[in-house]
Amino acid sequence: MLELQNIQYDVENNKEILKDINLKIDERFVAVTGPNGGGKSTLAKIIAGIVKPTAGRILLDGEDITEASITERARKGISYAFQQPVRFKGLTVKDLLTMAAGKNTSVQDACNILSEVGLCARDYIGREVNASLSGGELKRIEIAMIIARGTKFSIFDEPEAGIDLWSFNSLINVFEKMYREMGGSILIISHQERILNIADRIILIADGSIQGNGTKEEILPELLRSTGSGACNVLLEKSERVKE
Repeated sequence: MLELQNIQYDVENNKEILKDINLKIDERFVAVTGPNGGGKSTLAKIIAGIVKPTAGRILLDGEDITEASITERARKGISYAFQQPVRFKGLTVKDLLTMAAGKNTSVQDACNILSEVGLCARDYIGREVNASLSGGELKRIEIAMIIARGTKFSIFDEPEAGIDLWSFNSLINVFEKMYREMGGSILIISHQERILNIADRIILIADGSIQGNGTKEEILPELLRSTGSGACNVLLEKSERVKE
């Protein structure tokens, strides 16, 4: 279980980005949504250790990891997938899967993992992770790395960003499969209704604070009904854009 206690994050001139965030996350699939600039990605980076909170504590299975580095958190079972995946010139897809697993990965094991994210292994296993790969391909390779690691807490920051409709539909299938078969917790930051609809819990963050926290049955209908809410308008606008 991941627990955030009184998390605060300020930048220069004492501007508050996150304000007294308190959360306990132990469900299998949690979605975080809300308007752009509301603090969602900052929260994800604080959990991963990329950003250090101004105040508060982070506990993983009861252990205080507030001061732990990115590497230490990774060893303890936290994975983070960037909104724009990193390209690694000179490294092949198999190299990355081996590094992620932390052990020598056979060709067959690598092929099995790639198949889980909908990639034909013979076409990808020897390819370099460079500009020749599309955004959708990179997203799925990054997810494959997280599957190879088998972490207890996986974070995805707007996995739908910058990809086409076909790739988005494939990603939805991958996340549904991860939900059914992968242990641990998955936290996804997203505006997309289709992703929110497969979550066990939805957390709405706006203006640096938690504005809603509950099951999808409790949160999603109100999000889709409330045209007066900035967060809801962003959600609906982005959902419609992907459907076009």
